[in-house]
Amino acid sequence: MNTADLQSWEAELGRYRLIYGAGRVDQLGRLAREIGGSRVLVVTDPGIREAGHVAPALESLKQAGIATRVFEEVDENPTAQHVDEGASIAREHGADCLVGLGGGSAMDCAKGVNFVLTNGGRMDDYRGTGKATKAMLPSIGIPTTAGSGADAQSYALICQDGTGIKMACGDKKAMFRRVILDPRLAASVPRQVAAISGVDAVSHAVESYVTTRRNPVSQMLAREAWRLLETTLPTILGGTDNSEAWGKMLLGAHLAGAAIEQSMLGAAHACANPLTARFPIPHGIAVGLMLPHVIRFNAAHVGPLYEELRLAADPAAPPALLEERVRELRAIAGLPESLRDYQIPHGCLSELAAEAEGQWTAGFNPRPVTRVELLELYEAAHA
Repeated sequence: MNTADLQSWEAELGRYRLIYGAGRVDQLGRLAREIGGSRVLVVTDPGIREAGHVAPALESLKQAGIATRVFEEVDENPTAQHVDEGASIAREHGADCLVGLGGGSAMDCAKGVNFVLTNGGRMDDYRGTGKATKAMLPSIGIPTTAGSGADAQSYALICQDGTGIKMACGDKKAMFRRVILDPRLAASVPRQVAAISGVDAVSHAVESYVTTRRNPVSQMLAREAWRLLETTLPTILGGTDNSEAWGKMLLGAHLAGAAIEQSMLGAAHACANPLTARFPIPHGIAVGLMLPHVIRFNAAHVGPLYEELRLAADPAAPPALLEERVRELRAIAGLPESLRDYQIPHGCLSELAAEAEGQWTAGFNPRPVTRVELLELYEAAHA
């Protein structure tokens, strides 16, 4: 796909429509009206407001005659309490449409609000898949970072209050009806945020390509995501404000998210989630620390697939270099190489492995893992 010739476009993708182009956030009001919205709750975070992205979104909604409220108390790892607070505001506002504006945290929180607002209870009640029995509100996702791919997924990742455990709460009714990919929004993020989210997106493409649930469609999506991300991440981290490059990153992250929706993830994410629950490690850094070791661990089972994926970005590349290329991208991003960089005690690795074994993504890893193998992965990442 050559995005240079496609500056602005829309595409129907099953349950939702994808709207792409610089400045397309100005279409938010029209799109909200299109799906029946008249009273909208915008879920975001203070950093997105400070970056200047909330104001144009609200202006577009105002121009369309839509009454709006903003819930911006979303943290990096949204909890069930954040969801309850957002649902309370949505209820007071009489919201009939939701907008998730921001990174994966804001979009996941918006989906969480949708669960609780329309079906009652708490987020713990929806852990798993398909547990919402009632209709849910139409919603719109607007990613401001090229990372999580939450805009393409039916799952909300919400931290359990008290434990910090990430709960995957999924239902097809929770998917956004419209998704806006506006390169201008992503181009404004600080380099460190772009680096962390970019490595996260790369990990999604790599893991979703080889899971036990992979299929031709998920692999097609992951392969194109890898091609866009692997070739573009160094460019955007070099400081470019080129709209085409940022558009490729947003589209790559979205396609990787769509691949996850089809095939799930693996051991790198199973190991990353306990790290972010126990220590102040951003998710993208945690998964970047684990991914090269997981690739090496899985290579005996799916090595040819890794080689196939690597060649999708560079057909002239030498074989069997996916692990090396992931390490290169992590180095370009300036992210740490060892768990020791976060002063994680070696003595807690066994506990982390036990927690990783219980993560939902562990069951989709192409090579079976128990806490024994997961401990080996943590040991390798700690060396």
